[in-house]
Amino acid sequence: MTKILIVEDEFAISQVLKAYLIKVGFTVVQCYNGGQAMNLFKEHRPDLVLLDIMLPEKNGWAILQEIREESTCPVIMLTALGDVNYRLEGFDQGADDYIAKPFIADEVVARVKAVLRRSEASSDTSVKKQFGQLEIDIQAHRVLLAGEEIVLTPRDLSVLMFLAEHPNQTFTRDQLIEQVWGWEYDGSDRAVDLAVKRLRKALAGWDESEGEIKTLRGLGYQLSVHKK
Repeated sequence: MTKILIVEDEFAISQVLKAYLIKVGFTVVQCYNGGQAMNLFKEHRPDLVLLDIMLPEKNGWAILQEIREESTCPVIMLTALGDVNYRLEGFDQGADDYIAKPFIADEVVARVKAVLRRSEASSDTSVKKQFGQLEIDIQAHRVLLAGEEIVLTPRDLSVLMFLAEHPNQTFTRDQLIEQVWGWEYDGSDRAVDLAVKRLRKALAGWDESEGEIKTLRGLGYQLSVHKK
């Protein structure tokens, strides 16, 4: 069964989320203290984490960073901080979605399902994409550069895979949001820019004579593949 880790110090909120998630068939593990979050994460290896930002002992940003150092597990941030800058900070650090309090539990469940669908979408095909030294194994959910694995968050991997499926085609921010983030996304389109920025950093060793993620001013982004 799909396992969700809820890291939320407000007991009532955690219990409501647990009840709604169990109702639709998920298994739930709860944590009320930031200092204990990583121990539970390593013990239970959840399929997705609902992570509050304001936590005792260790905040959500620090926990997200630790998760990303060892895992691409999808993470949805929960917080009362509604300013868009916090959303951008979360996406920049590798969060897969962001929900501001107060929220409706049904919405959280819908977001959880959507993020899990995007995370699992890569297993629907066995196609491998090869662009010089860059290899994208969609079935294995892996990216290799010169034989070395590049670890990406599920969201960033989804962006790269979508662009790889359509090389040399240009997509606007809105088109990428629709294809990767989904119709339910209500955040800033700068999340696309941040995802591309992280991908470029991760693929910094990719020979530009083979390809690059290109920005076409006023048009959008494309995986530009140079044929030799």
